[in-house]
Amino acid sequence: MLIRNSLLVGIIFLIPLRIVPGYSASRNSFPYEDLRVRDLVDKDSYSAITAAQQQREVQLPDYSYPQTEILNGIRRLALLTTTKSKESLAVTLYKVQPGDNLFLIAEKFGLQPETVLWGNYETLYDNPQYLRPGQELNILPVDGVYYQWKQSDSLEFVADFFKVKPQDILFWPENNLFSFISEPALASIQEGTWLIIPGGRRALQDWGPPPISRSNPAVAAYYGSGSCGKVYQGAIGTGAFVWPTVARSLSGYDFSSLHPALDIAGAEGNAIYSTDSGVVVFAGWSEYGYGNLVVIDHGNGWQSAYAHMSIANVTCGQSVTQGKLIGAVGNTGNSTGAHLHFELRSEIYGKANPWDYISQ
Repeated sequence: MLIRNSLLVGIIFLIPLRIVPGYSASRNSFPYEDLRVRDLVDKDSYSAITAAQQQREVQLPDYSYPQTEILNGIRRLALLTTTKSKESLAVTLYKVQPGDNLFLIAEKFGLQPETVLWGNYETLYDNPQYLRPGQELNILPVDGVYYQWKQSDSLEFVADFFKVKPQDILFWPENNLFSFISEPALASIQEGTWLIIPGGRRALQDWGPPPISRSNPAVAAYYGSGSCGKVYQGAIGTGAFVWPTVARSLSGYDFSSLHPALDIAGAEGNAIYSTDSGVVVFAGWSEYGYGNLVVIDHGNGWQSAYAHMSIANVTCGQSVTQGKLIGAVGNTGNSTGAHLHFELRSEIYGKANPWDYISQ
């Protein structure tokens, strides 16, 4: 009978071995092949064992057993490693619920908002405002990109484009590319295959209006029927901006790198005013989700854009003063409710946060 805190000389010790995935162990490589009792106890205890060999039993220092089950003298070892379940390594589907937005969905799954866009380009086209209740979105198990392989692709090219290493793609289990780990250059991936690119990144598409100056308004000809085709002269802005509508709160997205604008609350028909003096360089329909759109060039390196309007009250080339009525709040284009999508753009800073420049 095995007595607590004692050791019978000659007892066989079972040494748990942790094997790292991808490696194997053999007798020749086992590090405890020549392990002896003296290696398992301290010096004083080993001396006691030597002196008491005739008694065949020695006392060991106090030892508290771990809280694991003892069965027939053999401890059941806890699993030494943990791995993600198969399901957590794969892409899952999520149905967009009423009230969802890009940031709420990302937070729900512990992802960066960009990952939600990068996993659903064919549905959202990098535009958070394309979200609709009932849509099914791909949810990646890790931050990165979901990419469909093209015929002309190579592993090195795709990895470089998404700013990762080829091994990052090969080692992700659900990509089923383990056989190419030793020779990535030989990776043969069928066209149309969807791959998870863990840690991948890419630039997001900007579907907003391009920079449109009064000296070249025709640059926006591709953007929709509201483009203006002549060179115009007119009012110059003051450089100070005023709030563009009567409502003073947001109804959707605030300014961020993913949404470089303010979605200002408002009932359909509420007045929209020019944030500063300038010349209208776009007035009418946008083909890129902005609906009825007005863009004003302020002549000092700044432009402002007003989207989803129910109606525009200005025309191409019209000179407007700060605070002039230019249209009404609406729900046109890619919009989920009446609001004003308001942008400021600088020749120096690009799309700028209106909160930093507007006098409220």
